[in-house]
Amino acid sequence: MSLPASQYSVLDAERIERVDDNTFRCYVYRFKFFAFEVCPVLLVRVEEQPDGCCIKLLSCKLEGSPIVAAQNDKFDASMVNRISYDSIQRTSSLQQLTSDTTIEVSIDIPFAFQAIPVQAIESSGTQILEQILRIMLPRFMTQLVKDYQAWASGDTSRQPLGTGKL
Repeated sequence: MSLPASQYSVLDAERIERVDDNTFRCYVYRFKFFAFEVCPVLLVRVEEQPDGCCIKLLSCKLEGSPIVAAQNDKFDASMVNRISYDSIQRTSSLQQLTSDTTIEVSIDIPFAFQAIPVQAIESSGTQILEQILRIMLPRFMTQLVKDYQAWASGDTSRQPLGTGKL
């Protein structure tokens, strides 16, 4: 976990771009929410810590259908993901990565959705966020381990990946 964020090989060059040494713009995959197409765009900063790193959401914007993009000023999101490592056993050289994520989203319900019960909207939003985390976090953690191993071995040829998957 001593790999500086400035040395990260980008997970997917088609979906993640480096803004500066510690800041990344992530284009999450497009999905349908009710009848609308949505693509969240996250701006995150990676802060190095003694036992790992902390990924903080700086901003989240929605792209997609015009009605979706018009909602950007009607919601706010925050996320902190602390990734740390620890020895599995005190005598072992094996390390275990742990991720602890906190997400909060607040939204003003648009007029078009006011006929839908708030609980249904909240439930749908929660399911979408959980699905995004279930997909993205394990892939990120796996790539972080591979990237660190390559960096630690002196591999200077690490390049951004362009798999199209995130």
